[in-house]
Amino acid sequence: MENNKAKRRFSLNAGQEIESKFCEYLKREKNLSLHTVKGYVTDIKDFLQFVGREKLKEINSSLIRGYLRSLQKKGYQKSTLARRVAALHSFFRYLYSRGNFVSSSLSNLRSPKLEKKIPSFLEEEEMEELLRVPRGKDFFHLRDKAILELLYATGMRITELVNLDIKDINLWEGLVKVRGKGDKERFIPLGSYAIRALNDYLEKRRERIKTEEEALFINKYGKRLSDRYIREKLNEYIKKTAIIKKVSPHTLRHSFATHLLNRGADLRSIQELLGHERLSTTQIYTHITPRRLKEIYKRAHPRA
Repeated sequence: MENNKAKRRFSLNAGQEIESKFCEYLKREKNLSLHTVKGYVTDIKDFLQFVGREKLKEINSSLIRGYLRSLQKKGYQKSTLARRVAALHSFFRYLYSRGNFVSSSLSNLRSPKLEKKIPSFLEEEEMEELLRVPRGKDFFHLRDKAILELLYATGMRITELVNLDIKDINLWEGLVKVRGKGDKERFIPLGSYAIRALNDYLEKRRERIKTEEEALFINKYGKRLSDRYIREKLNEYIKKTAIIKKVSPHTLRHSFATHLLNRGADLRSIQELLGHERLSTTQIYTHITPRRLKEIYKRAHPRA
């Protein structure tokens, strides 16, 4: 039975205000990508519509289970239901942190068990092909080359990349300071290719655009790039290759981790580089590709 002292009612009449403030919370405090923020806010709008905006409602376990059952009846896949549950978790934490909503119902909220999927990644040859596409020496090609090299060299998230400032890059020491989820900072080494690409870009940036903008990657107006713009540019470059896979910035992150693991890096180091809180999150990269399996077999089996 719910503890009555551990419950508060809140008005859903101010639904739009709640959604707006929740959106800011996800962006500023949780540092989630714009794509994830939009998805969560859409999910919460749907939830608020289900419970009703015109009257006070008490959010409890029964109501939440009813909402999830309604989604199941509509034929939503487990992956979609899992995202709805994640959105509700974040929403309840937000309300709790603001003193608007306290309930034990969150502890009873369980996400559907999903099958573990092998992350989509590019083979090393495919990655090399993609990195060769931006060949020009103008500002835009050098900038895009630096973006691709940096994503692959560090495995950082797209939101982490767009939030980088020039001061976060130390080319002399070959390090980049990244602000991850929960505003946690970590340092990631830079490879020689990334350092060279960043040097070329920064030199052209100083020549072309006189701006006080602190952002590392900027557009032609001297303003910080958005993650949406980078996704669109990546799609453009993929179309210029022979790669037929669906590729996103996160694919480059998966490729970074997979290639490190294939070349002998330990899982703990990869966890640190990716900024994962739990090792279990990093363990999705322990898959072995058929090609890698054949290499291991040939090296290890006496009759190979």
